[in-house]
Amino acid sequence: MTEYEMSGGRVQKSGGKAAKILYQPVGIASSIVAGVVAGQVFKQVYKRVAPKHPDDAPGPLQSEYPLWEVLVAATVQGVIFSVTKALVARGGARAFEKLTGDWPGD
Repeated sequence: MTEYEMSGGRVQKSGGKAAKILYQPVGIASSIVAGVVAGQVFKQVYKRVAPKHPDDAPGPLQSEYPLWEVLVAATVQGVIFSVTKALVARGGARAFEKLTGDWPGD
């Protein structure tokens, strides 16, 4: 059985230990960028979804908002942050691979 068959038909790329070490600063920087981008995206989405509260999303300790509204805002924020982080991390890994020839993960 080949490695391709053992991996369920997916091609698995694996970088060396050096690639993982060299990628760490890129990964940290991309995480910071992803957080900033996700925060801005969330603010814009929240302004459009909740036009009666255009300033800021409700926090868990703000008693003027009902629980359901706090939970919906937290869920939307979590989804946006997760998706943005995954997109930025994947893009950074692909760019790193193009530059070095090594995949930084696995």
